[in-house]
Amino acid sequence: MQPNKVPVGVLGATGIVGQRFLQMLERHPWFEVAWLAASERSEGRAYAEAVRWRLKTPIPSRAAALPVSSANPDGAPKIIFAALDASIAAELEPRFAAAGHAVISNSSALRMQRDVPLVIPEVNAEHLKVLECQSWRRQSGGFVVTNPNCSAIGLVLALAPLEQHFGLEKVMAVTMQAVSGAGYPGVASLDILGNVIPYIAKEEEKMEEETRKLLGQVRDGHIELAGFAMSAQCNRVAVEDGHTESVSVKLKKKAGGEEIIEAWQQFRAVPQELRLPSAPERPVEYLPSSDRPQPRFDVDRGAGMTACVGRLRPCGVLEWKFTVISHNTIRGAAGAALLNAELLKAQGYLD
Repeated sequence: MQPNKVPVGVLGATGIVGQRFLQMLERHPWFEVAWLAASERSEGRAYAEAVRWRLKTPIPSRAAALPVSSANPDGAPKIIFAALDASIAAELEPRFAAAGHAVISNSSALRMQRDVPLVIPEVNAEHLKVLECQSWRRQSGGFVVTNPNCSAIGLVLALAPLEQHFGLEKVMAVTMQAVSGAGYPGVASLDILGNVIPYIAKEEEKMEEETRKLLGQVRDGHIELAGFAMSAQCNRVAVEDGHTESVSVKLKKKAGGEEIIEAWQQFRAVPQELRLPSAPERPVEYLPSSDRPQPRFDVDRGAGMTACVGRLRPCGVLEWKFTVISHNTIRGAAGAALLNAELLKAQGYLD
């Protein structure tokens, strides 16, 4: 371990999101991976032998040599990044938090729990106040913080400046979601090639609930959901990385197109002010070309942490409509959790 870095662990280290965690932590200035855990079939093996590495960069050499441990709090570092299936996370994340660990989760299991912050640092950093009411924190010092669903993150980054400046009354979103969002091996090729699948289990419900929680307010130790109406329709498409969303909104306050674009372009928040290592210089970028954004060309902007917005135009049903793209396994998963950890450290929650 480098003496100036904080040791961290990764739960679910062999999955796609776990691999993204290791990729993004390889040269991180604050954190260093010291512990990995996965399923029982991987336990005791070197990570390089246990994982089927699916990313385009090589396995980080330090992680490759680490043994895969059992998913048990004993001997694990105090800071844990969790990339678990919801059913497993519902059991393991509370266990680690009760044992005094800071669990920074990408799972959906606890996102809508009243005392668990669901955080996008540029949007609702103040929601971390809810941690003071978490039973695990009061009892052991441990806690759980979650990041949103991969389809909600890009949407909310685009909505947050509109909510701040004009207020939201109604939101409708139709997604075209990349196959990497289904994990590995994900969707069978014969199901997705030349096809669109108009159903992703529980995805629409997650988008509708999480969007309103993220843009809600802290009240009496819990999050009060935002009051606007929200409807989502979710589709799986044959794209490798990057969720594309067609969005229509009705604003509370009338706004012109130039005002809306300026709100997106000027949007900066706590991560940019603190210069957190994973924070993009521009969390939202408006692309003026009539045929952008596109996943092939725009998904990696801001090292995969920038949401790209384009095609703003009047909507005949609501008021305005636009397209937004975000990287689903970086900004929508591992990068989101890593930025949450950086915010937690900067604000003293990991001391």
